[in-house]
Amino acid sequence: MSDLASAIGVRTEEAAIVAELKAGSEEAFAWLIAQYHQPVYSLVHRILDDPSDAADTTQDVFIKVFRGIGSFNANSSLKTWIYRIALHEASNQRRWWFRHKFREMSIEPGTETDGHRGMPLRDLLVDESKSPLDNVYDEELRSRVEHELRAIAEPYRTTLILRDIEDLSYEQIADVMQTSLGTVKSRLVRGREVLRKRLERCLPLFGIHTHSERASQPRQRGQLAGQEIEVMP
Repeated sequence: MSDLASAIGVRTEEAAIVAELKAGSEEAFAWLIAQYHQPVYSLVHRILDDPSDAADTTQDVFIKVFRGIGSFNANSSLKTWIYRIALHEASNQRRWWFRHKFREMSIEPGTETDGHRGMPLRDLLVDESKSPLDNVYDEELRSRVEHELRAIAEPYRTTLILRDIEDLSYEQIADVMQTSLGTVKSRLVRGREVLRKRLERCLPLFGIHTHSERASQPRQRGQLAGQEIEVMP
């Protein structure tokens, strides 16, 4: 009952905010940006390869939100509606990049991207207070995990991002990606399996072993070899 009351309270609060947004309240728009700018940027950043493109696209997303709030009919939550716009804008930008920008060649050295992007998968890479050496190690691991995630084909990568990083429910993902619940679950299973296999090939380089590897070799103790992880099933 408490969960139901909480859900009703959230919907009531959101309805009041939407009403303020539709009335043109500057305070409501400021709240909206403060609440959703970072999550939207993180989502867009993982779909695009260039941080400046991600920043520009995020700005475009909020322009679309401002212009389209009048047509928001609350069939979905405000969050999933914004994420749907973000995914659409990022996908459009990515298509443009492959058609145009990919053909451009830079003559300046050191301009290639090295794959550092945003935050890592939550359950693998938690940012805590550590020594400088540990921070260097973790940054290399973050970069590798992000690299492997980026190599997964669409739409499986976006499904993984929305579920395992953004923590959206299956229903919310289906709403954002405009597909069925069964399709979401199927894409998630396939995407996780592909990511698991890719990580199993590279994580031993960092002294980290998956549970499947543990079963086929003696337990290692000490230093980084003692770390174990389990990629989300």
